[in-house]
Formats: sequence, C-alpha cells, structure tokens
Amino acid sequence: MEELLHYVWKHKLFPLGEMKTTDGLPVEVIDTGLPNRHAGPDFFNAKVRIGETLWVGNVEIHGQASDWYRHGHDHDPKYDNVVLHVAKVVDTEVRTANGHSIPQMELPVPQSVTDHYQELVATDHRVPCHQVIPLLSPLTVHGWLSALLIERLERKTQSIGERLARCEGSWEAAYFSTLARNYGFGVNGDAFEAWAATIPLHAVDHHRDDLFQIEAIFMGQAGLLQPEAIPERHRADALADGYFSQLQREYQYLAHKFGLKPIDCHQWRFLRLRPQNFPHIRLSQLARLYYERRAGLSQVLACQSAKELADTLRTSVTPYWQNHYTFGAPCEPSDKTLSAASLNLLMINTAIPMLFAYGRHKGAEALCDRAYSLLEELRAEDNHIVRMWRECGLKVAHAGDSQALIQLKTEYCDRKDCLRCRFGYEFIKGKKGRGER
Repeated sequence: MEELLHYVWKHKLFPLGEMKTTDGLPVEVIDTGLPNRHAGPDFFNAKVRIGETLWVGNVEIHGQASDWYRHGHDHDPKYDNVVLHVAKVVDTEVRTANGHSIPQMELPVPQSVTDHYQELVATDHRVPCHQVIPLLSPLTVHGWLSALLIERLERKTQSIGERLARCEGSWEAAYFSTLARNYGFGVNGDAFEAWAATIPLHAVDHHRDDLFQIEAIFMGQAGLLQPEAIPERHRADALADGYFSQLQREYQYLAHKFGLKPIDCHQWRFLRLRPQNFPHIRLSQLARLYYERRAGLSQVLACQSAKELADTLRTSVTPYWQNHYTFGAPCEPSDKTLSAASLNLLMINTAIPMLFAYGRHKGAEALCDRAYSLLEELRAEDNHIVRMWRECGLKVAHAGDSQALIQLKTEYCDRKDCLRCRFGYEFIKGKKGRGER
C-alpha cells in the first residue's frame, strides 16, 4: 500500500477537491517534490500550502502514521525538515528528533486506481495492461520502448563493468568472457563464464596458429577430457577414440606448461539440451573463431554494419565434430555452422552491448550510436516474451524493440513494478475503453 501511496502522490492521482490536515487546516499541493530512492524522506523540495502558510520542504509517506516510529524517523535528524507527513491511516501524532510536531494528512486513493493496481499486481498469466496498449499513441509507445532499451543497455553495461573488474581491466578478456557466457545460450551460461575465467589468453596466444592445440586447451579446461565427463554408455568408445586420446595428451602437456586447472565437468548441463547446444560443439565453434582471430573486441569495433558483424561472428566446428556431438558417439555428418538464430542472439547479447559499454567507457558517442543502429538492423528475437507482447498489439520491428520488451517483462512485469511502468501508469489512470487525444 505504501508503494501505491507514493505513486498516487507523485502523479497527483488523488481527488482535486479540498484536502485537510488531521487538525482541519486546508492543504493545497502545488508541487509534490522530487522522489528520493535513497536514505531520507520520500520526496524532496515539495511545495504545499497548509492553511495560510506556504511550506517548501520534504514529504514523508507511510501506510500508517505509526510507521514513522517503527522506522525510527523520530530519532533521525534527516527527517527534521519534513513539512508534511502523508499516510493512508493517521493513527498517531508524529514528532521529529528535535521534538517538533509535523502536520499530517490522510491521502485518499481513488477506488478505481486501487482496483486497477490490484489487478495489475494479481495477474500472472498475462499482462492486464494489454487492454490499454492498443489505445496508446505511437509516440507514447515509442518513447517508452526507447527508454526501456536504454535501461537494458545500461544494465548490460554494468554487468560488463563487473566482468571487466574481474578481468583486471582487460577489455579483450572481458569481451571473451562475455562471448563465452552467451555461447551457453542460457542453460550453460554460468559454466561457460567459469570456463572462460580459467583460460589464460596470453598463454593461448602462443599457440594461436595451431587449431588442434587451441581445441585441446578449450576442451581440457572445460573438464571434458576427463573420463568421468563421458556418459558410461559412450565411455569405452571415447577412450578408444584416437582423437580423444590425442587431445588428452596435448592438454596434459599444455596444462603442465602453463599450470592449468580445469573446471568441474559436472557444471555442464545436458538434460533436455539439443545436441547442437552441447558444450563440445560450442567449444569447438569458439576454438575455430579464436583460431581465425575473430573472437576479439577489436574485430567487433571495426564492424560498421550488421552484415559485417555477422560475418565476424559466424563460425563452424573443427573436422572431428562434423560427425560427432560427444566423444565416441558418431552421428550423421554436418558442418554444424552457427545457426542464423544463434548468430543473431550473439550479436544482440554480446557484440552490441560490448560496443555500447566500450563507447561509454571511452566517451565515444559514435560507438553508442552504432550500437543503436545495429539493433535496428537486426531482426527481433522470437521467444515467448516477444510473442506475448505481439499478442497485446505491439509492433516489434527489430531487435531494439524486442530488447526493450524483454526489459519491460523481466524488470517491471515479473517484479510487479507496475507503478514505474508507462503502460501501467496509463492503465492505473483508468484509460480503458477510450483512446488518447
């Protein structure tokens, strides 16, 4: 309820008729103030007229007035300049740390606003604001999607920054780690990132001209050259497999040379995983990409178009894996080139966020602008979130739109954070059944 009260106060959704303090003085809200998400009063620099006096100061909001004491505001000097205490229910007088009594007002919340908010929060299977979406102007929709896209890129920039810190400031290593994580395509993302952290790129660079040695390091560090990593039904065949034995011997030599230790092979998930997503296949694709010198940030920075970016990231497996998905288990031959859908996801989730983050780091707006342009060139993702929004009447023209809508679903809808959502705002206002003017 307190969150809804904040929202009603911020947007002045309360009745415009006369409001009064608990001791009968009329209240006119001229400016609700600036919302504060940090420690201290809820709204700064509000402007309210109480009786004949114009007050400029801070406003604190609670579900019950007694929350003032439960939260310890009566001992906190930061609340001494509160000029109005707003509550759903005023059940006690409140005083500041210096002993001053604060004017209080019960905030009426229109029943329609409460009903719409409860409907938004209670819905699990489909966003109820779908009723208002078709009525919104293209400008409103475009503005909100643009803001959501910026939020998503900023969130990914923060994650890249954290990864950069773990890579001791190396942008190339941070890019490789990000690329590896997204090669897990969700299910094995954590395992791939843990694996990437064990790859000493400076050491691997000494063997970059030998694809077999790169694959040996990649497979070995993944723990996939250990017998226990092979399912029992394939273990005997794998151990008798000449290629497996060669990789094992090569990895043992390189591991001793560089002091390498593999990750636990049990981190990899195979259950209900399509064979083309097996870590063996993805690691072989990565090995080839690295061998061909197309797994670095510098290559991404040089791309001016989505086609150039796709050509940079497109890869396939090494010869052994053209007719294998795991060691010792032959299959029908295929080159197992990275699929168009997988390539699209790698550009959206790896290359473009890195381009944007690096542009922010360098203060190079041209790189950030290129990131936006590339998203508009790429086709939208096709997943259950994007399909849901399409069913709600939203046009999803390109990857920028789909990224914005994924941000909306995961950061707003799933968290029931409808009060910060532009669509939720329009719904709560009661804009059902009528169009915008």
